[in-house]
Amino acid sequence: MANSYTKKEFNVGPEEQTLLKDTNEIRIISAKGTEPVRLSPGWEGTGRPDDELNFKGVTMDQADLELNPPKDRLRIVFCIMILHGIGILMPWNMFITAKNYFVNYKLSREYTGIKTGYDTNFLPYLAFASQIPNLLFNWLNVFIQFGGNLTTRIVWSIFVQVLIFVCTVILAMVDTSVWPGVFFWITMISVVILNTANGIYQNSVFGMVAKLPTEYTGAVILGTNISGTFTALINFLAQYMAPNTRTAAIYYFITALFILLACFDTYFALPINRFYRHRELLHQKGINKRQLENNTRDKHDTPPYWKILKQCFPQCFNTFFIFFITLSLFPSVQSDIVQSDPNFIVPSDYYTTVMCFLTFNIAALTGSSIASFVQWPSKKYLVIPVFLRILYIPLFLLCNYKPKGISRVLPVYINNDWVYFLIAVTMGISSGYFSSLSMMYCPSMVESQYMTTAGMFGAASLITGIFTGILFSMVLPSVVANMSFGIS
Repeated sequence: MANSYTKKEFNVGPEEQTLLKDTNEIRIISAKGTEPVRLSPGWEGTGRPDDELNFKGVTMDQADLELNPPKDRLRIVFCIMILHGIGILMPWNMFITAKNYFVNYKLSREYTGIKTGYDTNFLPYLAFASQIPNLLFNWLNVFIQFGGNLTTRIVWSIFVQVLIFVCTVILAMVDTSVWPGVFFWITMISVVILNTANGIYQNSVFGMVAKLPTEYTGAVILGTNISGTFTALINFLAQYMAPNTRTAAIYYFITALFILLACFDTYFALPINRFYRHRELLHQKGINKRQLENNTRDKHDTPPYWKILKQCFPQCFNTFFIFFITLSLFPSVQSDIVQSDPNFIVPSDYYTTVMCFLTFNIAALTGSSIASFVQWPSKKYLVIPVFLRILYIPLFLLCNYKPKGISRVLPVYINNDWVYFLIAVTMGISSGYFSSLSMMYCPSMVESQYMTTAGMFGAASLITGIFTGILFSMVLPSVVANMSFGIS
């Protein structure tokens, strides 16, 4: 019966014709060529190319992810991004928070038996060595987009950081009292290597999170804010539970190893997560689409950097000045403010840990969180409170600030621990709040196609503010040692 049909009888749509044969067993095709078989009205209505509709180059898993977009169950991917945010700032926070171990133990006169001088400006030197790689990477990244395989960059950068922390733990175990200079320079070199690897890791994490919705970038930022508080708490617990400074340092640096290894493991767990695979698939399709679009454009077209900088400069200045003031005081000045009242609620052994590192990090985290709900003042007037933060410099210098190895000449006018605590809290909150505002405002100052470049200018301004603030902090001990500002 089937062999009695003819072409004419089946002169219907092309989809039916592709399924029929004539009396000579020859496949019937339409005059316009073969059309694909449409699976369903819903899939066909997506407007995808014919190759994709026919699953050309698409696996069944990818097709399933397209048809059934998964959700981030139990917010697992969100929590992983918070963990990587903590890992981004872990090296910086670990070393600056360990001031007691480096200054009062490894480089102290009591341990080495001689006055080395390395302990006097240890934190500024440490911060200087930490921020040079970040400064170079961030400014270069504005004009040169670093590429490379994401997995290779993350794996090797974390591996290098783990090695540096292993060496740091070994140095904590070894008696270095007879070679304090060698210990100091090994520490500085390891900090440079550590932060170079961390700069690559930081870039890679933000490249990884770019595949996800914007709230996941917020998760990384939240993690960076949590990192300082988490590190300060670990330092406090290590001091409280360990019998001596050496043991506390070993426990403290081993904690950093566990965090970095957790970041390493969770990165390889991401491809197992269906939500992450789905977002990665969408991101890759977006890249392919942009590449096709760019083929029709001028390949030498570059962003107008000078125009973008002029438009976003007010917020770049705000970001720079906020971190300049903050890093001029924290941690170098703030960690050298000593207890005024021996009966104060915080014991003297934990005074720096609580009143400096813990207070600032919790306050900065609070300020950054407030910025998610309240955005005041506006872009135009943000510069006013930002510039007024310069008053924190004389306020901190008038507290009981006694840098190591310096004879203070400037009188102490704020010798109440509670007043100092209030000043420290407001400094931390304003730092977190205004820095979040300026970074949020910065991309919105330019046209939408230039927002990424404006964001990179803002990040470079942030690092520049940190770097210059660290340099300026080295001047402040000589201020209280040689100047009285006319006060008698």
